[in-house]
Amino acid sequence: MSQLRTFLAGASTMASALAAVFMLTGAKEPPRHEHFDEITVGRINIVEPDGTKRLVISNKAQFPGDFTQGKEGARPDRSSFAGMLFINEEGTENGGLIQKGSITADGKISSGLSLTFDRFRQDQALQLLNIDSAAHQQTVIKINDVPNFKVTSMEEVRRFGEEARKLPAAERQAYWQKLSEQGRLSNNRIWLGNTGEKASSLQLKDAQGRVRMMLLVSAEGKAEIQMLDETGKVSKTISPTSKE
Repeated sequence: MSQLRTFLAGASTMASALAAVFMLTGAKEPPRHEHFDEITVGRINIVEPDGTKRLVISNKAQFPGDFTQGKEGARPDRSSFAGMLFINEEGTENGGLIQKGSITADGKISSGLSLTFDRFRQDQALQLLNIDSAAHQQTVIKINDVPNFKVTSMEEVRRFGEEARKLPAAERQAYWQKLSEQGRLSNNRIWLGNTGEKASSLQLKDAQGRVRMMLLVSAEGKAEIQMLDETGKVSKTISPTSKE
């Protein structure tokens, strides 16, 4: 028994000594690898060793704003969504997945899901979108031309919106058109999805986002190819019954 007491006393002394060494030298304990069958949380921040956020998974109540070079900005327009944000090495948002779905008290559906991939320090270059509401249901893939961040920054995009709102309504379209012609704005180039009339459509657009060709199949099964001029007028239609 005396030998056991001596051993325990020695072990206790050794543990205290090791703890003191860790405290004095700043040495860290070896990383622990925990295993769980299930966890319940409101938000998870995946971070690098230096604390840079790389992925945020969150409920609606704790969903973050947007991130630009490590700084978080307010995004009240995201307050009704849960999902995840992708964040690159410099701490700038790189895309994400947001989703919601509910039925209002009067029975109307309000549902949406959006998966996006952003250009570096810029906005969405690719989006997979599903919307379901009282007005319509639509599922779409969008591929966009997005200017380099050195040509147009996200701060400038926000400033463009503020300036447009100050203009008379009759002048706003010309304001946006000028910025588009200068290559300062993002423009949709490819749009693939179903339409409100239950048709399916592939739209190919020019650098200003104007539809120049459409492949269409109506709800009744009618198929055709439409070619459009820069004003949006159909200049040629090709269908199984058309004649060259």
